[in-house]
Amino acid sequence: MNIFNVGAWRPPSHKLRAARLGAANALVARTLAAHGLRPTSGPKRRSGQSTMTTMPESLNPTPQPENASVSPISSGAVFRQEQYSCKAGSRKYRVYVPSTAAQGVTGIVVMLHGCKQTPEDFATGTGMNALAEQHGFVVIYPGQSRGDNAQSCWNWFSRGDQRRERGEPAILAGLTRQVMAEFNTPPRRTFVAGLSAGAAMAVILGQTHPDIFAAVGAHSGLPFGAANSVPSAFAAMAGNAMTAPAANDNGKAARAIVFHGSADSVVHPSNGDRIHQDAHSRTTGQTIETEEENTVCGRRVNRSTVLCPNGESLVEHWRIDGLGHAWSGGNPKGSYTDANGPDASAEMIRFFFEPSHKDT
Repeated sequence: MNIFNVGAWRPPSHKLRAARLGAANALVARTLAAHGLRPTSGPKRRSGQSTMTTMPESLNPTPQPENASVSPISSGAVFRQEQYSCKAGSRKYRVYVPSTAAQGVTGIVVMLHGCKQTPEDFATGTGMNALAEQHGFVVIYPGQSRGDNAQSCWNWFSRGDQRRERGEPAILAGLTRQVMAEFNTPPRRTFVAGLSAGAAMAVILGQTHPDIFAAVGAHSGLPFGAANSVPSAFAAMAGNAMTAPAANDNGKAARAIVFHGSADSVVHPSNGDRIHQDAHSRTTGQTIETEEENTVCGRRVNRSTVLCPNGESLVEHWRIDGLGHAWSGGNPKGSYTDANGPDASAEMIRFFFEPSHKDT
């Protein structure tokens, strides 16, 4: 669903302001804990990655067990549990198979949860299973293990998890290939999205594996190469992300849709700007840039779009006034959601499955 009147451009009434240093310093404890970035003396993890502490109880949403209930499954659909292992490691994951899968699927969407979330919780909060049933695609929900990050965060800030066929990118790409083979799904119909740390890892996968993922959805995330250590991770979250060369130089680039709230106090909104800029810089050929403003569910929304001359969207950036660190338009039964629109899930699916990209 496209809620905007295409071509009706209105100049933005304000610009996002850079966070003040004092305010950033006040967020140290919360942001480090929320992303599992505070060293502890607990069990050692695999080489090249730090151990993590637990989140303070006051900042901890209701824990969601691995067998947490999710929204009702449609008759004939399956929400199964799987596990994938390779040299880089092993992860459990859930797969939602729509009831119409026997007649073929339209594509695959990989959904990467944020910190302190589970696949089941993320499925509930995003409502992606209902969209999968409506549009006939398969959804993969990988789960981060507590043994690899105490807060269940994807390790986007670790050097060992930022390159092709290494660490978590290798595991996530591998399990995606396995499901692609099962449902005979080509890369042009395979996509990845995430929230927060999951969005940061989705961005990494778009850089390291553009031959697998045709498009990336990043909600409240961070740009590729934003950090390579615990201190730089905090700096990136506060709005001082590092810069890094692209992970591949083969000319391939995944399309990208970005969502970020102006009131996000965990991951600074400038990170959304950087994801947009990086994705735009990777486009080739002539492009057209548009900027629109609208009010959705009482919130001012600014959308920047980079298009091909034929109107195909290459990059979209949604800046949502008043939204915090939460999935826009999400189900309140899931953690880190904001029921007010716009509906990030529906807009991501609309972007992913644009007709011109679905059948070519």
